[in-house]
Amino acid sequence: MSVLVDEDTRVVVQGITGGEGKFHAGQMMGYGTNVVAGAVPGKGGQEVDGVPVYDTVDQAVREEDADASVIFVPPAFAGDAIFEALDTDLDLAVAITEGIPTQDMARVNKRLTETDTRLLGPNCPGIITPGESKLGILPGNIFAPGDVGLVSRSGTLTYQVVDSLTNRGIGQTTAIGIGGDPIIGTDFVDALAAFEDDPDTEAIVMCGEIGGEDEEEAAQYIADHVDTPVVGFIAGRTAPPGKRMGHAGAIVSGSGTGTAESKIDALNDAGVPVGDTPEEVADSVESIL
Repeated sequence: MSVLVDEDTRVVVQGITGGEGKFHAGQMMGYGTNVVAGAVPGKGGQEVDGVPVYDTVDQAVREEDADASVIFVPPAFAGDAIFEALDTDLDLAVAITEGIPTQDMARVNKRLTETDTRLLGPNCPGIITPGESKLGILPGNIFAPGDVGLVSRSGTLTYQVVDSLTNRGIGQTTAIGIGGDPIIGTDFVDALAAFEDDPDTEAIVMCGEIGGEDEEEAAQYIADHVDTPVVGFIAGRTAPPGKRMGHAGAIVSGSGTGTAESKIDALNDAGVPVGDTPEEVADSVESIL
């Protein structure tokens, strides 16, 4: 089974006529993703690699029965692109764009409370159900079908942990990149709930990093609601306070919250083993399965 996307997911690519959108749409189709449309204002009637382009997401959804979108739109316009996706009947919107202004995402966050569409990202690598469908920029060749769900704030960590798992013959149900910005759509708790409800996910890997309190909140949720075994990884143990480390959300204030140690302690208290390296994460998963 899969979480959020599968071989039947019908995808519209917002920004498909741009360099990034065209390239990654081709990569997604090469993987087997059912890309049915593109959406770019003023480019309706064109085609990109045989994919019809519409002026609006709403047109693409109605004409091609799309149920998910992936957004490759420059930061200045990406907030509006997310709003356009949220104003349709899409089940899922995946925002890959990095650098969307925080004020724009604050408005998006308010809109999310008024819609049934789930948002992944922004500033995320996307989502993949191995062997079926991928939405985003994840390298499909390192993933394999299996029974481990993975959720991560970091694309690079996702790849490292998945590579360690796959090399041991441990496949994945779905891997979800939630993004590393301060304001995102789907968070750890949302992803954990989805994996907990999936009967084919026998273990969950949660990759976090310094900054914010999402991991601590996830640890409490695991303690209260998750029966599926969870293994953790937290990046940023040596990061100096007050310095941003890669992601906009990866910054420690110096108040003692948001540190790697506080997150690891919270997960340990919830019964979640936390590996020091991706290989140690794979060790823990291997011992569970």
